[in-house]
Parts: sequence; structure tokens; C-alpha cells
Amino acid sequence: MRAAVLTRFGAPLTVREIPDPEAGGGEVVVEVLATCVPPYAAEVFGGERNYPLVPPVVPGVGGVGRIVHAGPDATRLRVGDLVWCDSTVRSRDDALTPDITLQGWSSRGEGGARLAQYMHDGAFAELMRVPTENVFPLPVMAGDDPARWAALTVHTISYGGLLAGGLAAGETLLVSGATGNLGSSAVAVALAMGAGRVVAPGRNRAALDLLADRFGPRVRPVQLTGDEAADRAAMSAAADGPIDMVIDMLPPSAPSSAARAAAMTVREYGRVVLMGGVGMLGGDDLALPYPWIMRNSVTVRGQWMYPRTANVGIIRLLASGALDLAPEHVRSFGLDAVNDAIAYAASHGGLFDRTTLAPGAAVTTTNR
Repeated sequence: MRAAVLTRFGAPLTVREIPDPEAGGGEVVVEVLATCVPPYAAEVFGGERNYPLVPPVVPGVGGVGRIVHAGPDATRLRVGDLVWCDSTVRSRDDALTPDITLQGWSSRGEGGARLAQYMHDGAFAELMRVPTENVFPLPVMAGDDPARWAALTVHTISYGGLLAGGLAAGETLLVSGATGNLGSSAVAVALAMGAGRVVAPGRNRAALDLLADRFGPRVRPVQLTGDEAADRAAMSAAADGPIDMVIDMLPPSAPSSAARAAAMTVREYGRVVLMGGVGMLGGDDLALPYPWIMRNSVTVRGQWMYPRTANVGIIRLLASGALDLAPEHVRSFGLDAVNDAIAYAASHGGLFDRTTLAPGAAVTTTNR
């Protein structure tokens, strides 16, 4: 098969022939129809983000595809099924604290690195080997536009964070980093889940106006100034009532003061979910005040990615139309243009901007 390979950090990806993947027990092989190229992919492949990828590696974070081989223990998946392939692979030998790797992208700790040695390659290829439990059937409609459905890479993450915070219908949510690629997804998903109001802070006035135009009065945009106290007051005022939950989606380049200002708008007994990249490349700690957390009974939790069941939930939201992909701008590239896709994604990482790669070729389906 043909695949885009990262041979070393800082070098362009190379498209070349590599052996077809083979599925054993507990695995399937999928023809990759579309995979999302994250806006920060160039930072990963350039080494700026210090991700624990080990070249040579086929990168990529999940994708939409069709099953070409299903392992002997698959009881419902069939060859030819249109599926979503989740990149979040969990070890099977610890139910309480499984090691995690993002197949073809990143990993957590020593155990995650060991898992990545086996589930090494991602979706920038014509074929991809995936654990059976990471494959989820898609509705027929997804086959009409798999590139658009590749946005599941983004929306499943924000959905997982909202589930972690227990967002309930009618509640008021504040999305820290609302004008970013992931943050704007959190706004859209929260509204699809029934949030009564979403406070959307950011510095980009045009992006804030776009959110307000798309979603109407349930979104309350707030233009940030960089003054922590003033920004906190402005966000609280925009909510026009208690803020039940805050989710932070800020990137590594954002200062911890911005995350702290947003977090401290939450009401007594409120919840704060930390899901962004603040501090991952250095900088000050978040430093939330102990007395404020304790006396206000605030729950603060981190969330990396999402539970497996989140894939089913977000697919249902999309299939029902509650979460609408139609307004998103999608630009798709062929496999040979992978480096063009990476450059395009880097310069088009705004609200509801999606860059996808369509590596799949005609593949003869087999099963055994």
C-alpha cells in the first residue's frame, strides 16, 4: 500500500510503498477514505510539540473508512462496513488505569510508549490496522461525504470533555478558547447537547461574531483584553447568571492567566474541566487558589481524550442532525499532496475549518 511516512522530525512526509497491515485477533484492517489533518500537525512533525512519535511512522489521528478485513473474533462488524476509526487505543491488561496511545500521533507515559510500538501507524495511508473495539459503524449518509465526517476527530474530543464535566441540558457553559479549532467545536457540541447558554471568550472579534451569527443568542461572545481581573468580570457579566461549568481548550501558546481567569468564573459547586495544552511547552503553572476551590466546593478535573462510548454518542448527535456539519468548510487533499495539506491546515485552523486527507485507493475486500 501507499502511505505518507514521517522519516524524521523537521523533514517533509514521504509518500511511498510499505507492506499492507495484517489484522490478528481483536483487530480489523480498514481502507481509509478520509482523515483529519489537525491545524497543529506541522508543529508535531516539526518537533516543536515534542510528541513521543518514533520515526519512521505513518502519522494520523483516526479516520472514516471501510472494513477490508475483520478478525475472527468480530461478531458484528463486516467487510464493507462504513466505520469511524478512533485513534485512542487503550491497553487491555488494566481495566482501572489503562495505558493510552493515540495511534500514529502521541502516547502517555512508559506504558503508552510500549503500546505505541505495536499500534504504531496511523491514518495517513491507504490501509490502517485498528483494534476492533476502536471501530464504530457510521450511518449510510456518512458515505456521501466522508471528508466532512472526518471532523469526528475534533468533535469527539470536545464531546468527551463535556461528558467529563457532566454538562446537563439548560446549563450555562463557558468555553475557554472558544475561537480556536477545538474550542469552537465545544461551543457547537454543547449547544447540540442542550446547553442553555454558552459564554464564548476570545481575542478575535471576527471569530466571535461568526460564533454569534451561527448560533444566535444562546452564545454570549466576550472579547478578552489580557487583563485577568477585567476579563473575569466581563465573562461573568456575559453569562447573566451563574456559570455551571467551564471547559478549557486553550492551546500551549496561551498563558496560564487566561485559563485561570476563565476557570474562576464558575459558580459555587461548579465544575472545571481542563482539556487544553496550557503549560505543555513551559510557562507558569495554573495556580488556582486553594481556599477558592475548597470553600466554593469547586470540582476541577483533567480530561485527556474521551471514553470509548463517546464515539457512539457523538455519531448519534451527528446522525440526528442535532450537530450539523453542513456549515463547516472542508478542504480535502489526495495522499500525494500530504505536505500541501499540512501547510494548508496550519494556515486554516480557525472556527469550523477542516483539512482532510483522502488516502484510500480501490482495495479488494477480503475476510478470513
